[in-house]
Parts: sequence; C-alpha cells; structure tokens
Amino acid sequence: MTKRPNVIVFFTDQQRWDTTGLHGNPLDLTPNFDRLARAGADVHTSITCQPVCGPARACLQTGMYATETGCFRNGIPLPGDSRTLAHCFKEADYDTAYIGKWHLADSGRGPVPREQRGGYDTWLASNLLEFTSDAYDTVMYDEDGAPVKLPGYRVDAQTDAAIRYIDAHQKSPFFLFLSYIEPHHQNHRDDYPAPPGYAERYRGRWLPPDLAALGGSSHQHLAGYLGMIKRLDEALGRLADALISLDLLEDTIILFTSDHGNHFKTRNPEYKRSCHDASVRVPTMLHGGPFSGGGRVSQLVSLIDLPPTLLDAAGIPVPEGMSGRSILPLLRGEAVDWPDEVFIQISESQVGRALRSKRWKYAVTAPDKEGWNDPASDHYIETELYDLLADPEELHNRAGLESHRAVSDVLRARLIRRMIEANEDEPIIEPAPLVPGGGQLQVDSEEGWL
Repeated sequence: MTKRPNVIVFFTDQQRWDTTGLHGNPLDLTPNFDRLARAGADVHTSITCQPVCGPARACLQTGMYATETGCFRNGIPLPGDSRTLAHCFKEADYDTAYIGKWHLADSGRGPVPREQRGGYDTWLASNLLEFTSDAYDTVMYDEDGAPVKLPGYRVDAQTDAAIRYIDAHQKSPFFLFLSYIEPHHQNHRDDYPAPPGYAERYRGRWLPPDLAALGGSSHQHLAGYLGMIKRLDEALGRLADALISLDLLEDTIILFTSDHGNHFKTRNPEYKRSCHDASVRVPTMLHGGPFSGGGRVSQLVSLIDLPPTLLDAAGIPVPEGMSGRSILPLLRGEAVDWPDEVFIQISESQVGRALRSKRWKYAVTAPDKEGWNDPASDHYIETELYDLLADPEELHNRAGLESHRAVSDVLRARLIRRMIEANEDEPIIEPAPLVPGGGQLQVDSEEGWL
C-alpha cells in the first residue's frame, strides 16, 4: 500500500453469523464475503456488545459501550459531543461519508440535522431507513435534508450511491460508512422482502439447528431473509469490482460486519434483544491493507473492538476513551493479553448483562428494572447458563443446576469485573434458584473449560 488506505464499512442489519459459507452455511449465499475473508482476516467468533439497532450503532461509531454513550436503547440520540470514527478520520484529512440507515438522531424517521450526523461530511441517509423506504421504494435524505429517491432494489440503490461516491473521491483518502437495512425485516408488514425469485431459491432447503428445534417464524420468514443476504453479497461483489476497476482495491480496507443477529421469535416475541448466539453472533471480516493474508482470528472479538482496529489499521491514534482494542496485534502474532470472553449489554426486552466465552454463555437480568427506561441496575439474578461445547444451539439452560454451581460462580465474578471495566457500578448478582441433580462438573483448572 503506497498511500493512506481508504476505509469502507459494509454494515448489514440483523444478519446471523451462520449465513456465511465460512461458518458452514451450505447454500452458497456469500461467495464474495467468503473470498474476501479468506484473502484477508476472518474474525470467526464476532459478538455484538448490544443486540439492538441504535445502541449497537452508537458502540460502532464511538468505540464505547452503550451505557457509556447513554444510547442504551433505540430512540436516544448520540450525544452532540461524542467523538466518532468520522471525527477521527476527518482529523487525519480523510473525506468522510455516510450512506444508509443512521438510527442515532432524535429527529424522527427521515432527515437528520447536520449537528446529529456524527461529524460525517457527505451524507445520504435516513434516521430510520425501514420507515422511509421499502424494497423497491428507496428514499433517503441529502446534506440539505432534501429527499432523494433512488431507483432499483434497495440494496442495489445504496450500492450504486456508494460506487458513485468512490468514483468521485479517488484522489484523496476516504472513510465511507455504508449502512444497509437488509436483511432486517420491513417493519410495517413484518416481512423480509427479497428481490423477485430470490426467496424461492431457498424455501425449504435449510434451517439452522436452533431454528429447526424451536421454529419461531423461520418457516414463514427464513427464505426471504436468505434471499436478502444473497443480494447483499452480490452488492459486496459489485463494490469490490468497482474498486478493482478504479485500481483502489489494494488501497482500501473493507470491514464487513452487522449490528446483531436474528433468532426469528424463538427467544422472545421479536427477533433480537436476547443473550443467545442467534442474537449476538455476527459475520465479520476485514480485507485489504494490514489484513491481507491475516487468516482466521481465533480469539473472541467484540463489536467494540472494531473502531480501534480501523483506526489502528489507518495509522490514526486511538482515542483513550474507546473501550475496545485493535485486533492487529493478534494478526501479527504478538503476545497479547486478550480477554477470554466478550461482555454484552441487553436492553429494551430486559435490563440484562451477559458473558460469552468460548465454551460458556452466562446471563443475568435485573428483576426490578424495565428494559426501555433503565440503562443498568445494582441487582441482577442469574437467568441463563449454556454449555456451548455440549449445546451450541443453546437449548438446555443449566442456570441453577447444582452440578454447574462452581462454573456459575467463576463466570459471575468475571461478569462483575467486566461490568466495572465498562464503567458500571459493581452490582449484586443473585444466584439462580438451586436445582439439585446432575453429575458434578470438574472445574479444577480454568484451562480448557471456560
């Protein structure tokens, strides 16, 4: 790379990790994602720090936990004094652009006032794209707040706009945040509108194991959802082709990730806002620049780690206030004291906290708090414990089992430590009611069992 890298964030909405070929999906939905990840860095176990739209976006823009920014639920605007990725890149003489769904303003569904755009220069977005557009009716708003109607399927319309931007900014480095609504459902009809013929390709062909066991709305919705993901991957391929044609691919870092997953109404009455991997695990890859030939990242990586990773890769100082850390030392094989787990905050459906290690999922809920009104609590109760080695679909809750009490005690202490590190007050976590029975799990050493 002979100059400062361009940076593109290809951001999808509500995409499960197991929709990609790299994670074993058998339908060939994501050949472009898979190819770029194999040539770059496959962040194989990538976990969101907040499984709902607005808070996850606040985390990704600022590198801070949702309770640190105050955006702990949807509908809370990003504070005006927040230091975002756009500010960091702009101070390094990058042109900055945002295209798509924002979800961090208090201005309603459509135009976002300039002072609430997080510091981005070029702007073509809606605060809530799901309400200003439909699959073939894409309306976003420009820098002046004027509506812009774009032709084509919504994924293609946004991709066309991104390619036009890239073509017009070849001479100076740019930071482009491309935020799709797909494969999120279309809210006003609770459906997943894929392009014509796309849902038909996948109907009845495959179910993830958790959905095969629990059902939910997957029989109604999964085919359209998968069709939307196929079109997204085609858009990723078109974007890469545009970079190749402009001789920019090697000079451009591409981050592909999502805000959260989708459990299809199996864990609560909607699609996310739970501790389960279906809600919190997302596909993530980085291509270009220092990520070329990076291989598979085996450590657990949080969404909160991605902002400092992008800045580090571009040679821009990482603000002290960011809560995550760059993954670049992992790719360089350096000895890094990397966390053994990811910390998750859950809002709206509950005031919840969770810890996800390689083997265990441990979750707690505040019994006397309301998920829409309260960001945190000083009192939680253990609600879930899953052994991901024996039960990767999280079908058997072991919280309260006498045989797993020692495991829960270790994870409870680790969760409290992570909450304090995220600038939360030290809470009391009450053990789950004891359920007798089961063989005693051996936990003599932390090595290998956490």
